[in-house]
Amino acid sequence: MDNVLFEYLLRSGDNCLILSQRLSEWCGHGPVLEEDIALTNVALDLLGQARFWLSYAGEVEDAGRDEDKLAFLRDTRDFRNVLLVEQPSGDYAHTTARQFYFDAWHYLALGELSHSSDGRIAAIAEKARKEAAYHLERSVDWIIRLGDGTEESHHRMQCAADALWMYTGELFEMDEIDRAAEERGIGPNLTALRAPWRVQVERTFAEATLQVPAGQWMQRGGKRGVHTEKLGYVLAEMQFLQRAYPGSQW
Repeated sequence: MDNVLFEYLLRSGDNCLILSQRLSEWCGHGPVLEEDIALTNVALDLLGQARFWLSYAGEVEDAGRDEDKLAFLRDTRDFRNVLLVEQPSGDYAHTTARQFYFDAWHYLALGELSHSSDGRIAAIAEKARKEAAYHLERSVDWIIRLGDGTEESHHRMQCAADALWMYTGELFEMDEIDRAAEERGIGPNLTALRAPWRVQVERTFAEATLQVPAGQWMQRGGKRGVHTEKLGYVLAEMQFLQRAYPGSQW
């Protein structure tokens, strides 16, 4: 098994899978009907991307685990998503801040991955980037709408942006898997994405009359399987049916 490729694919797949699960918590609870439907569609887009990444990971592993088994039969320490995407949805400001931070990074990362030396990764990234462009557009719109809205919405948006800032550093962290993938041309140097991501954040926050958080200390560990306790709750809900009735299929 190509362990570098397998681990790299898990990271992409798990980011999309866990964020999709978090967003699905809003289904039926959105602030307005149109937004309820739009956010559910974003969750479905990410779920579709997760299927592509995890299906490929299962083939690379060649151990009899398909996308479903990788999603429903792994424990917390086996997931490789960044900590940002497992954070609770909270109010709509927290959901929006989490989504914006991720979307701004995801769009850039997929752009680089579309030039991967691995043809299948490049094809998945090229398709996913079209969806990510829409995700970023709508999350920018909501950041501005809430940030430059009422006094209450501005306060909530600033609090959410500040609270989630500590989870953004991991998006640009390069460990041994990332470095090996870069050397083989599979993936980009994530550190190089920080500058354009920051430009997007500053431009959007300026229009939203928000302050870019000043905190320098960052949480990390998700890509190595060291997660917050919050992921356990996500998996308990997401994996319940398969755990309770092993092998069940619709």
